[in-house]
Amino acid sequence: MYSKEEKQLLKREFWATFGTNYPRKWMLYDTQIKDVSFKFYVDNRIARVQLDIEPRDAEKRKIYYEKIESLRTLLREEHLPNALFERHLTLENGKIISRIWVELEGVNMNRRDDWDRIHRFFATQMHAFEEFFKEYEDYIRDLDLNT
Repeated sequence: MYSKEEKQLLKREFWATFGTNYPRKWMLYDTQIKDVSFKFYVDNRIARVQLDIEPRDAEKRKIYYEKIESLRTLLREEHLPNALFERHLTLENGKIISRIWVELEGVNMNRRDDWDRIHRFFATQMHAFEEFFKEYEDYIRDLDLNT
């Protein structure tokens, strides 16, 4: 078991190693859509690459989610075969968001032996997700163009 300080150091080293091994600028919060962002997530069970749709306006969240959901077949066939979709996801803080994600189970950020596998997963899956987003961003972004 790690102390709080050891966990923080391990977490910093994990992300620094990822940045060194995969030195590129990820899209993340730069989707050009307010409250729509790509994120990396890892804990002691899973790693995830996710697109969180978080506008407070439920109607906007619904439209963005439905636009991406309408592209589900293309996303799965051309980019992320294992993409998962959740229209209404309640976060620990009570906030309701929509999320599209892929995950890698059975990995643990606290196990250095898993780092290469997690880093490869992050790099390949985020790249594929970003390529999909770039290909359809005009459609996704345009709130006036409904599904």
